[in-house]
Amino acid sequence: MRYVVFDTETPNSRNDRMSQIGVCLVEDGEILLTHSWLVNPECGFDAFNVMLTGITPEMASAAPCFGELWELTLSRLFAEGVLVAHNAPFDMGVLAKCLAAYGIRWRREARYIDTVRMARRAFPAMPNHKLDTLAYHLGLELEHHDAGSDAFACAQILLECVRRGERPADFERGYDLLARRTLQCAR
Repeated sequence: MRYVVFDTETPNSRNDRMSQIGVCLVEDGEILLTHSWLVNPECGFDAFNVMLTGITPEMASAAPCFGELWELTLSRLFAEGVLVAHNAPFDMGVLAKCLAAYGIRWRREARYIDTVRMARRAFPAMPNHKLDTLAYHLGLELEHHDAGSDAFACAQILLECVRRGERPADFERGYDLLARRTLQCAR
């Protein structure tokens, strides 16, 4: 199975646009590709988000907008497998809102896995299952709130959960991209 591990950073509290996206492709227990892109959100930035991510309006102004990036690269990458993110409902929501904002009809439903849920089972004694806490515990390098670094850490957490006996298929869920919500489990 191929997994498309991704992370988004947003420019403001509306969380309806991206200022950065990171993607890792994982297959057969290996990370095949890691890449991140700045994204011109074509909207205003909140001071809190700039402080959190370090991404300024000036940095993003020369970057492609989400619609361009989707057309050039992301649509092909995201079609290649099950989506994976840490605290996935947040990132799935950002993705769904961006698709809607740019009038992109991709699919009604996407399959996804939340590594927070996997990590809770794989690491039950951890004080919390935040990305930075898990990365520290596993000795992973992390530049937190950099989408590329966060996606790479998430991919490594996915692989470590699998090494500890967790089956990704047990955590798969559906996300309604039009209604912007997780679907009820069929199991």
